[in-house]
Amino acid sequence: MRIKTIIFQIICLLVTVTASAQTFTLQGRVTDENNDPIEFASVSCLKQGKMTMTSLKGEYSMQLHSADSVVIKFSMIGYKAKTRILRRPRGKQTLQIVLHSDENQLGEVTITGKKIETGQMEDISKDHLKSLPSASGNAVEELIQSQAGVSTHSELSSQYNVRGGSFDENSVYIDNVEIYRPFLVRSGQQEGISVINPDMVEKISFSTGGYEARYGDKMSSALNIKYRKPKKFEATASASMLGASAFVGVSNKKVSWSNGFRYKTTKHLLGSMDTKGEYSPTFIDYQTYLTYTPNKRWEIKLLGNISDNHYNFTPEDRETKFGTMENVKAFQVYFDGQEKDVFRTFFGAVGITRNFGEKTSLSLIASAFNTREQEKYDIQGQYWLTQTETSENLGVGTYFQHARNYLKAHVESAKLLFKTKYKKHDIEGAFTFKKEKITENSVEYEMRDSSNYSVPHTGKDLYMIYSMRAKNVLDANRIEAYIQDAFRFTSNNEKTLYTLNYGVRLSHWSYTKETIVSPRVSLGIIPAFNENITMRFATGLYYQAPFFKELRDTTTQNGITYASLNSKAKSQRSIHFIAGFDYRFRMNNRSFKFTAEAYYKALGNLVPYSVNNVKVVYYGSNESSGHAAGIDLKLYGEFVPGTDSWLSLSLMNTSMKLNGKSIPLPTDQRYAINMFFTDYFPGTDRWKMSLKLALADGLPFSAPHQELESNVFRAPAYKRADIGLSYRLLNNEGKQRKHIQLRNVWLGAECLNLFGINNVNSYYWITDVTGGQYAVPNYLTGRQINFRVTVDF
Repeated sequence: MRIKTIIFQIICLLVTVTASAQTFTLQGRVTDENNDPIEFASVSCLKQGKMTMTSLKGEYSMQLHSADSVVIKFSMIGYKAKTRILRRPRGKQTLQIVLHSDENQLGEVTITGKKIETGQMEDISKDHLKSLPSASGNAVEELIQSQAGVSTHSELSSQYNVRGGSFDENSVYIDNVEIYRPFLVRSGQQEGISVINPDMVEKISFSTGGYEARYGDKMSSALNIKYRKPKKFEATASASMLGASAFVGVSNKKVSWSNGFRYKTTKHLLGSMDTKGEYSPTFIDYQTYLTYTPNKRWEIKLLGNISDNHYNFTPEDRETKFGTMENVKAFQVYFDGQEKDVFRTFFGAVGITRNFGEKTSLSLIASAFNTREQEKYDIQGQYWLTQTETSENLGVGTYFQHARNYLKAHVESAKLLFKTKYKKHDIEGAFTFKKEKITENSVEYEMRDSSNYSVPHTGKDLYMIYSMRAKNVLDANRIEAYIQDAFRFTSNNEKTLYTLNYGVRLSHWSYTKETIVSPRVSLGIIPAFNENITMRFATGLYYQAPFFKELRDTTTQNGITYASLNSKAKSQRSIHFIAGFDYRFRMNNRSFKFTAEAYYKALGNLVPYSVNNVKVVYYGSNESSGHAAGIDLKLYGEFVPGTDSWLSLSLMNTSMKLNGKSIPLPTDQRYAINMFFTDYFPGTDRWKMSLKLALADGLPFSAPHQELESNVFRAPAYKRADIGLSYRLLNNEGKQRKHIQLRNVWLGAECLNLFGINNVNSYYWITDVTGGQYAVPNYLTGRQINFRVTVDF
């Protein structure tokens, strides 16, 4: 019996040794050339389907099965991947890996959904900018408009609403310099070219709320654009029926220089609208971005932009049918007159950076913005409103619209920016001085004559239905400052990762003599129990200091409205409460990311406003309070291998109290669904398809020149589908080139508004002699085919 017992114990021992020999532990550290840890680097064994990420210290550990050879891959965006082969590994194996920078990859690739994000700024891939089917030509803004929590109701506009906020509540930065938009634009078709040049973009970061103290005094969102520095000669040329663009970049060891030129015309697109006539829009833009680095201690940057936008329009006639299947009305107009608008903008910035070692820098950034805007139109329309079933005339009359609006604006600023890294802290602070001067001289009026009666009339006096005059000068100084810290630390045996961002922002404006203080804090957590989960929490006080539009208060005397500036207006206030959840997973060996974010914004000191097309008209005084609450959901990933697509759903509720009555905000969009889908034809990467879908709830509205409390109507939902098909005619990507030659040639075709849906942009109101009003919808663009060719050198 003793011999059998010994044999049994030996067999058990052999089985145990064999079992233990089948697995081993791989551990180590991943660093860069300077021996600094690389966090969130990927360590994977593809054959065994296992992967892990490095910690904040660059350390990793994973359990693997032993074999004759085990292949381990180390990779991180911006670094050259490394592969190591282990021969019959046993027990504990230690690998210390050094990854070297991949300059080409770092300068050209930004991947969304694969980088672990713990803050409130989301990196959005720029890879879709060239293939995105676009009506406005402003590809970056159209990419933003398709994100969760963002909406727009006009394909002609680059402006967007974020979580119930107006168009003016979104701050935009290019390389730490705040960007301004034209003031007098009232419709998307006048808007022209956005200041952001898609050909020059390296990185897009966007936040729908809870963003850091570094981003200025706006209540809704922050968009941060980083322009790229070419590493070698690059050139791109593109042309379509809607315009053309060209980009040239050159560089050497010390100098990097990018130049972008864009031309846009929406003549053919506007021709698909109900109002026919001679559209003559011409939009031209030139940008330059120069970086000079004489040595490691100094860097000089120069950014310049010239934009010249002309919108000329001579309307001829219009016929619009609206109503239901049983009750169809026809609105027909014959026009006289024309509209001539000019929006000319100059912008420049220069930055000088002194680097004190690798972790500390001090920058001085000076910028200047100048805009000259002119809006002139005299348009007379003779109209008939009829009931199509009975041919009954519901309204016959004439209207005349006149405007002579001129505006000049100058904003100069100087910013001192300090950055440093100390252990686990990224500290940043800045002080900014701005000088602002705006001069406005505006005259507008509208006359309506319905059935031989001027509207409105009292029986004794005749008045214009609308008449406005404004002559204002704003000359003021603004001081801004902020300091913030991003603190990254671990707990639970360094398995749970935390990112704490906290800071405070201060601003003072000499015109209203108001000082505002905005504390902000956010926390991101990657828990130890699942490294594929990120939990995010953010709160903060966000003031929107009045600028020009918010100050314009109006008074009416003898039927004439006078607009003046209210120096007693206070900053609008929004307190953000945000809870977010990110879950990263793989399905069918492809990467996906699901994001859910709930928010509540407590709004105070609101300046009520109305929205007509893309023009926001404020009351000029703080008269209300309210809230915006909702949830945003987004699924992002490789629905098709090698391509990125996403689907988002947003639900929202808003309310404001005005004159004792609770009403929705003018931008109350109860639901929105956006989808962007890309695909390659089976068996080839030459054919690529991009599909963009949008379904958004209509906004509340009322008859013009009335109080917001009368917003009892709601426009129909905005529904649109755009599809683009691209064919790669030539592909020399990755091949060594001794001389300048073609790298890529893409041929593209787009069908804009694929289903020909008549989306309502605004309404024109017809008044008869009895005071009855009819809302005639102004439809947006119809179906349009566009062809495009893109050449890369």
